Amino acid sequence: MSRRVLIVRHDWRSQAVAAADFVEAQLRDLGLEPVHELDPDAATDPELGLVLGGDGTLLRAAELVRGRRIPLLGVNLGHVGFLAEADPDGLGEVVRRIAARDYSVEERMTIDVEVQTPQGECHTGWAINEATIEKVDRSRVIELALGVDGRGLSTFGCDGIVLSTATGSTAYAFSAGGPVVWPDVEALLAVPIAAHALFARPLVVGPSSVLAVEVLERNLQPGDVWCDGRRQLPAPVGSHIEVRRGAEPVMLARLEQTPFSGRLVAKFNLPV
Repeated sequence: MSRRVLIVRHDWRSQAVAAADFVEAQLRDLGLEPVHELDPDAATDPELGLVLGGDGTLLRAAELVRGRRIPLLGVNLGHVGFLAEADPDGLGEVVRRIAARDYSVEERMTIDVEVQTPQGECHTGWAINEATIEKVDRSRVIELALGVDGRGLSTFGCDGIVLSTATGSTAYAFSAGGPVVWPDVEALLAVPIAAHALFARPLVVGPSSVLAVEVLERNLQPGDVWCDGRRQLPAPVGSHIEVRRGAEPVMLARLEQTPFSGRLVAKFNLPV
């Protein structure tokens, strides 16, 4: 049975198209079968997903392989690319190491999201980076109540709140002023966005905690919950949102054992 590698690329970027063509040829030369879609009738899943694009493309790939435990290896064709493992100038070496199975696999914690509406509906989702409760009406704030482990903590008007994993601490939560958390720290983050309150600091809680947010009745407009900025869940006035550790991690393939501090220095061009 041939060894198969799933290729996921940026939808339109010409650089990604050219990189995919190069990868296909290299994989075939090394006796591997490149595929672009998952076949539910195949006897086995691809052994790895090679993602050509930025972090957004890798998030899309994680959505595609959910439930299959296929590790993903990202080649950064975007801007920062925190989730990517390699750059395009080393693409030939990446393919060679895939063929030699010369990589390690790590698990990244995800979050499961549940929205209970006052009408009795239940909407569920998941994310590897974050779930964001956002206002729909851009001219108003959204009034939210935040709780941890079944106890209320604070209430404030804000533009929204980011409920994040450690992986997502360098994504939207970072832009909102949250802390950078090393990815091997299993934690949940709550980072309010432009909150009108004296106590609206970013919070870091343990992986067994449950973060809860309520869209308060005094809101005139509903909210939305966005999972990784890709999947939308409605959150009408009176909704109760809970975020907890996800049941299924995302698998990331690693070529190097570079410390996360080195990745921070490289991605942000820090003056060491």
